[in-house]
Amino acid sequence: MSEQPETVDPQAAPEAEGRPEGAAGAVDAVGAEPDDADVEDADVEDDDAEDADAVPAGPVLAVALVPGVTPTKWTRVWGQRRSDLPLRITVVAEREQERALLEGRAQLSFVRGDVSSSALSSIHLYDEQPVAVLGREHALAAAEELDIAELAGEHLLQDPEDVPEWAAVAEELADGSRRPLPRMAGLDDAVEQVAAGVGVLILPQSVARVHSRKDVTAVPVTGVAPSSVRLAWVTDDKGDDVEDFIGVVRGRSANTTRGTAATPKVESRAKAAKAKAREAREKAERAGGGKKKPARAKAAAPAVRRTRKPRGR
Repeated sequence: MSEQPETVDPQAAPEAEGRPEGAAGAVDAVGAEPDDADVEDADVEDDDAEDADAVPAGPVLAVALVPGVTPTKWTRVWGQRRSDLPLRITVVAEREQERALLEGRAQLSFVRGDVSSSALSSIHLYDEQPVAVLGREHALAAAEELDIAELAGEHLLQDPEDVPEWAAVAEELADGSRRPLPRMAGLDDAVEQVAAGVGVLILPQSVARVHSRKDVTAVPVTGVAPSSVRLAWVTDDKGDDVEDFIGVVRGRSANTTRGTAATPKVESRAKAAKAKAREAREKAERAGGGKKKPARAKAAAPAVRRTRKPRGR
C-alpha cells in the first residue's frame, strides 16, 4: 500500500439539488471488507461520536472520520501505547473529510473514497459492501442479494453519477422519465423517503447501518464496485505522532513503530550488562597480545586400586 499522494481530478462534481449529504456512491476499489475491519454495530459509531464531545485537556492528536467508520480497535491500541497523547475524535460529513485536514482541524482523517488533493497522502484500509436500502414493503425487500440490473426500474434518491453502475441500466434515465429529487437535508431524510416508498438508495453497508430503522431494510448488491475506506493525512505534516498512528492502523507492533515519539527505546539491563562484559573481555585480550587465557586443565581423578578377595579353601 503506497503512502504516495493519490492525485485525481481536483474538480469535484457539484452537489445536486436535493442530494442527501453522505450519500456518495461507490468508487473504484477491489477486494472486500476484511473480517477484522471492525465495522461493527451502530452503537460503536455512537461511542465514537460521544468521544468527539469529550475534549481532553492539553495536547491531543486530532482524528476525523466519516459516518460509518468505526476505528474502535485502533483507538484502543493507541490508548494503550500512547497514553501521553489522547485522541480527539471528530465526526465529519464526507464533503468535509479532506477540508478538515487541509484547514488543520484534524491531523489524520478516515475518509471514504480516494483523496482528490495533491497535498494529501493516504493508505487503503478496507472495502465496504454496497447495499440497496429498500422499504420493508418493497417487492425486493425479502431478497438475500440483488444484482444492480434488478434495480433498473427503481427511482434512485441519489445523483446518478454517484452510482454509475445503476445509471448504466436505469430505465428512467433511458426514457427521460426521471423526476427531480425531493429536498433532503441528509441521509436521515433520504431514508425516510425510502420508508415512504418514494425511491431507493445504494450505500456502503456501514452507512446504511448507521441510518437503519425498522421500516427499511438493506440488501447486498452485486454489480456495484465497493467503496473504499482510507486513512489520509497532509503529506508535509507527517510528524512522529502521525507516523505512530499510521503504524497502529497498519498493525505494527509497539517495537516496530517508526515514530520516535512512541515508547522510548530503553535497552534492557541484561543486554547492557552482557555488552559491557564482552567489551571488557575484548579489551583484556588486546592487552595480552590477543592471546586468550588457556583453559584450566581438569584434575585427574585418583586411581582406585582394587584387590581381589582370596577365595576360601
